[in-house]
Amino acid sequence: MTQNKSTAGISIKNLGLSFGTTEVLKGVNLEIEPGEFFSFLGPSGSGKSTLLRAISGFGPDPTGSIKIGGEEVTGLPAWQRNVGMVFQSYALWPHMTIRKNVAFGLEERKVSSTEIDGRVDDALDLVGLKHLADRTPGQLSGGQQQRIALARTIVVEPRVLLLDEPLSNLDANLRVQMRRDILALQRELGLTTIFVTHDQEEANTISDRMAVLDKGIIQQIGTPVELYDQPQNRFVASFLGTANIIEGSITEGHFVAEKDFKIPVKTDLTGNIYLVIRPQSVTISETEVTENNRSYSLKGNIEYSEFLGETVRYSVLSNGHSILADESHLRGNKIVANGQDVWVEIEKDQILLLDR
Repeated sequence: MTQNKSTAGISIKNLGLSFGTTEVLKGVNLEIEPGEFFSFLGPSGSGKSTLLRAISGFGPDPTGSIKIGGEEVTGLPAWQRNVGMVFQSYALWPHMTIRKNVAFGLEERKVSSTEIDGRVDDALDLVGLKHLADRTPGQLSGGQQQRIALARTIVVEPRVLLLDEPLSNLDANLRVQMRRDILALQRELGLTTIFVTHDQEEANTISDRMAVLDKGIIQQIGTPVELYDQPQNRFVASFLGTANIIEGSITEGHFVAEKDFKIPVKTDLTGNIYLVIRPQSVTISETEVTENNRSYSLKGNIEYSEFLGETVRYSVLSNGHSILADESHLRGNKIVANGQDVWVEIEKDQILLLDR
């Protein structure tokens, strides 16, 4: 199977969708480039799967506009949109062989039997399962079924590939391998792909760009690094990774929070704000550390520690606020005991301040 020449971009304008009186999508605007691997990331109920189904046509018609390859598709049935959808459940026909499952969409399109045989062979080769063509889905593992679902979708050469939490039924190790396989397949085909997940690690490792959704609203769009390093609001900062987030205000060149928490900062922001700092930008020391050009220092006390294997996560109580600090663990390193007095260093250039 050669690179898909019909791959298309997606343009969404002012999209809204309600179930009864409940707004599920609210004013969604989004541009996805041809050949891009794009993810919708958010918690359960954020609207990400509903948005995917609105694009595919497998759901109620929204208000607003959806264009695929410049063509308005809002209101068109799913079969007229030429998109490929891989469902969380895989939705394979249990009574059909793998070959018949993959061929089904081509048969529905009245493709000749000779062309079907060639395209099915190519699709099964792409996912590495041609040797299992005569088996039924019940004779395959979960990962193999996932590959067959992908083969069945790409064999019809859709303009867009839509993946609705396709790895959620797999164990952790297989999920890692499958996301690599999916990305490699997408790169080989050059196929515009949207991947829906609530797992930030999956989205970070596989996406060119992604949209973070919450309560039916796109909170921010960007590359994984952009969203992690420069979140635009508290939700994005807290959803992507772990973050220390402290509410306070700017007073006379200092960030000031309750219970005498005070750090000098340089900012043009005024009024009430959030201070955001990632745990890996915080270090602890059992000996006194003074402020320097690189970091601020605060005195604190270890509340608890969590051994995570490659890191140890400490919670340090300092001036009434709990601050998480991640320390790399090397063999032989001791873990600082609960109740121990320590000094906390916060890297100055890693502090982010956000409007409230």
